[in-house]
Amino acid sequence: MAIGSLWPKESIRRQAWQSGKGQANFSHPRASRSAYTFGMNNAYFSIAFVALLVLGIAPVLLPLPADKLDYPNTKRVDHVDTYFAVEVPDPYRWLEDENAPDTKTWVEEQNKVTFGYLEKIPYRGRIKSRLEQLVNYPRYSAPFRNGEYFFFTKNAGLQNQSVLYIQKGLEGTPEVLIDPNKFSKDGTSQLADFALSKDGKYLAYGISSGGSDWREVHVMEVLSRKVLDDVLNWVKVSNLAWQGNGFYYSRYNAPKQGNELTSQNDDHKVFYHRIGTSQSEDELIYSDKANPQRFHTVETTEDERFAILYIEDRGKGKKGNAVFVRDAQRREAQTNENRWEPIIPEITDDEFYVVDNIGDKFLIKTNKDAPNWKVVLLDLKNPSEKSWSTVLPEKPEPLEDAATAGGKIFAKYLKDVTARAYVYDLSGKLENEITLPGPGTATGFHGKHDDKFIFYTFNSLNVPSSIYKYDIATRRSSVFWSPQ
Repeated sequence: MAIGSLWPKESIRRQAWQSGKGQANFSHPRASRSAYTFGMNNAYFSIAFVALLVLGIAPVLLPLPADKLDYPNTKRVDHVDTYFAVEVPDPYRWLEDENAPDTKTWVEEQNKVTFGYLEKIPYRGRIKSRLEQLVNYPRYSAPFRNGEYFFFTKNAGLQNQSVLYIQKGLEGTPEVLIDPNKFSKDGTSQLADFALSKDGKYLAYGISSGGSDWREVHVMEVLSRKVLDDVLNWVKVSNLAWQGNGFYYSRYNAPKQGNELTSQNDDHKVFYHRIGTSQSEDELIYSDKANPQRFHTVETTEDERFAILYIEDRGKGKKGNAVFVRDAQRREAQTNENRWEPIIPEITDDEFYVVDNIGDKFLIKTNKDAPNWKVVLLDLKNPSEKSWSTVLPEKPEPLEDAATAGGKIFAKYLKDVTARAYVYDLSGKLENEITLPGPGTATGFHGKHDDKFIFYTFNSLNVPSSIYKYDIATRRSSVFWSPQ
């Protein structure tokens, strides 16, 4: 299981404020959906110089445009906010309204400067051509299994978005399940996430448009490829976690029209959606109006017995999370108000993530009193910290990931800046180290309880990203796919 990372929004006007004279200087990776003007003179030259060295183009023979950049003026207004009797000037408040004519004009003028400069660079076309040559080769994700079918993504080389495929058995013929390149004409809409129901009948998937954090969730019948009428809007900071004939997801209230990308999001809620119903009928599972800036996300265990609620409060500077659990076997005898049982009741700076359940016990990866992380076993009948038992103790090397598959625990550590992967039994006894091709980076090492083998991806400075199949019984890896 994994929780996605999320970033707070940054407004346009804060970037202009940093510049002081209308020369926007963006530092946040999601500061803007449009191409605004950067501090181009020095920054672009540094990037271009490195790129040219890598690509074998001599920059001394291909100078940058000599034209002086003439930045448009950014007007200042006499807007002042008063906080606790302190006046705070905000001369760029007008840029908060991204739909205002003045803001749109400002963006257009900034783009003219940026693209006018870029288009004059004489070696820009050569860089683009060379980069296209370097990335124009097929790329695959490691496959994963659901029932008798395997799923993976593939990019033919220059596709804007990777395509999701389905294949019956490892020897079957791959078929396109979802092609995100068809979501939009410009190719900027992507398949943000997806989750299969336990029986493999349905696929819930989220679409992100233009890089937005908002997701629109749809449901498909896997074998018929029929997209159902189920559509969920205003989904953000969310998992798609199946349980029974529906799934859990997290969302905010609909923002004011026209302010979808700039309005502050509060009151993060968890809902349960049943297949074949409208979003208005979804069951509210969890909400905390007293703490409107908290994040609430739900995962389910592989057997779908437990729903796991994670609560984070980054708005108050807390790095960790609380964890609550709901047992489906006891759900019908309870009410909404008391279904959730706390196993980590308080939010501190310690993090806790459920790896898997073994009956009524949970394997949990945590950095509680273990900066390099460890795995503990928590009994739901007595979840107090004093009753925890350590399964994988903290090591000198950081524990990057822990997962289960085929009745084993797979743990990946980082040693000397390279990946090291180990296999343990469920009690924490070391069985073997997975022999990787050499020093490098590896991802994967997870699967289902009844898997006989798993897949992982490995790459290094001299080994291209390749997929390996690991046989749990023989403890051996073999190349499953490698670029030619």
